[in-house]
Amino acid sequence: MGTIIPHKEKRSDGKLCRIAHEPMIAVGIKSQSKLYFELHGDFRCVQTQASCQGSFQVELVADKIRFENQFFDELVFLPQQKDAVFELKDVTIGIDFHWERCEHQQFQGSLRVIIDHDTLWAVNDIVVEDYLYSVIASEMSATASLEFLKAHAVISRSWLLAPMWNKVKQQTTAVKQTSSNDTLIKWYERDAHQLFNVCADDHCQRYQGVARARTLLVHQAIEETRGEVLFYKGEICDARFSKSCGGVSERFESCWVDEHYDYLTSVRDDISHDDFPDLSVEANAEHWIRTSPKAFCNTSDQQILTQVLNQYDQETHDFYRWTVQYSTRQLSELIKKRSGIDFGTVLDLIPVERGTSGRLTKLKIIGTKRTLIVGKELEIRKWLSESHLRSSAFVVDKTSDGFLITGAGWGHGVGLCQIGAAVMGAQGYTYDKILKHYFRGAELKIVY
Repeated sequence: MGTIIPHKEKRSDGKLCRIAHEPMIAVGIKSQSKLYFELHGDFRCVQTQASCQGSFQVELVADKIRFENQFFDELVFLPQQKDAVFELKDVTIGIDFHWERCEHQQFQGSLRVIIDHDTLWAVNDIVVEDYLYSVIASEMSATASLEFLKAHAVISRSWLLAPMWNKVKQQTTAVKQTSSNDTLIKWYERDAHQLFNVCADDHCQRYQGVARARTLLVHQAIEETRGEVLFYKGEICDARFSKSCGGVSERFESCWVDEHYDYLTSVRDDISHDDFPDLSVEANAEHWIRTSPKAFCNTSDQQILTQVLNQYDQETHDFYRWTVQYSTRQLSELIKKRSGIDFGTVLDLIPVERGTSGRLTKLKIIGTKRTLIVGKELEIRKWLSESHLRSSAFVVDKTSDGFLITGAGWGHGVGLCQIGAAVMGAQGYTYDKILKHYFRGAELKIVY
């Protein structure tokens, strides 16, 4: 199953005005050659017409799905009760991050098992609003302020529905790359999934089951914004977000395809001071990163941070400004391992190009065997860490035995800054004011 395109109603002048019904979406949760799950409550297997409850196993055998000693091309389990849930065993969350781990997770909606080459996918078919209940509680703590949760409900809904509404041409690969002998520029598209709409991990939006969704605040945030999205010039906004912008948000084109969106531009994370220096200029970026300018996301308030960050996110400290130190040997071995390229001994890291938040979009790595310019921001972060460097807004100091990296922010920095928005919510800003701060020129609109 590819992207599900919802039916849209039209006005008398022929222009689209809203989606006629709440869309159903497909979420890819887990892939493996063998899947273990439990059905809590009454489910019906479409292929066998049998009522199913309890523990089950499916596995891929000779390009077929083996289930209960029978073989199928696909399996679908439909809930027959409103409170029926299915539980998937050992779901990996935080893939490739330092806090990667496995959990047993329970989900509402239907369970669909499909074949993808030499593996099986467990896919959850669920309506948008039920999906959002889990996303909002998975992306941050469900005890955050109501206005922050409402703001996040709107952007999560907008991000999800944008390719359906805007009829974006789906890409066929996850990675876009341009390279030459001395340059490698790589970025990762959001629309990499061909068998379902979104995945359940950080590549798309965190979707970690009903256990994190059962709070009154989350339900209130979803219900009070039901069907509401950010709109700009006739299209639903491709609303992005990251943990901490580091004081200034980044432009879309610095992180992904070279396409400009007016509503995804640089914004200083401070209502009282909207001006900031041009951080694409090296001297300005260096001063900005080495200091600690006032910003909503410049906070050490543990009560707010605990509301924003789930337990595993709290394992990361110092989001606004941070340092990482490597010996020359450590960095040389790390870059070789992460890039697959033998630079020899790394001699220097040279900034080549920065975005308007100070994030590096091109970095020159000089080694005894090879010199190469790498970009964009995520690829730089992947090469300079065992998981992901917090952000590419950093400066480098050479030390007597290695390199000291001083950085700003956590994530790509595009769109809403989660920590900044949480601080705004705690300070009494309403969700529409929060959204207008981060997405300049966008308007709120109910589409179903």
